[in-house]
Amino acid sequence: MISIWIVFGIFMLISWLIGNTLRSKFKEYSGLAIRGDLTGKEVAEKMLMENGVFDVQVISVEGELTDHYNPLKKTVNLSKNVYGISNVSAAAVAAHECGHAVQHAQAFAWLQMRSALVPFISFSSRIVQWILLAGILLLQVFPALMLLGIILFAVTTLFSFITLPVEIDASRRAIAWLKTSGITDYETTPKAEDALKWAAYTYVVAALASLATLLYYIMIFFGGRRE
Repeated sequence: MISIWIVFGIFMLISWLIGNTLRSKFKEYSGLAIRGDLTGKEVAEKMLMENGVFDVQVISVEGELTDHYNPLKKTVNLSKNVYGISNVSAAAVAAHECGHAVQHAQAFAWLQMRSALVPFISFSSRIVQWILLAGILLLQVFPALMLLGIILFAVTTLFSFITLPVEIDASRRAIAWLKTSGITDYETTPKAEDALKWAAYTYVVAALASLATLLYYIMIFFGGRRE
């Protein structure tokens, strides 16, 4: 049991370190200019247009690092530090989120799989921890409840791993477009790539942490049934 908490502690530490490094990288690259002085909004609109995506709106949202693409509303949502700002970090983030919009328009398989799981994840995330807690308490008399919780959590873990190729591909599309469009050059392209690389690390750690947690619950299930 102690070893499990050590593993969780390690994941929390790694997540904290990556988060701090990510914020540091974005702050550093926010001081670097891009060609044309395009704001994040302008970069996003330009990338969408040049990729033949004309039904997606670029809007501003509150918060920091809250940038995302909403496939239901077809909006690229950019935080204020990205939307109206012109620098390498803003361009990288805007292009990455537009990468998701392009994926959507081109029916990218991994994105379709991820989107199909969203309704289930939204539902299960509200109840899975309660089911697992009840399952642990009632393991000896009602093991099926714990098994149900493990299945629900397994789908959440699967969702985390499916997210990885979605995010990596969006970053690949973003960097390739920033380079070919001339918005970044030989000096700033590696900086944009580095910023998105650290952003991707957060998803990798989240997926591995979810897998470790899933294995922990499986160990409890089989260990408890043997007692």
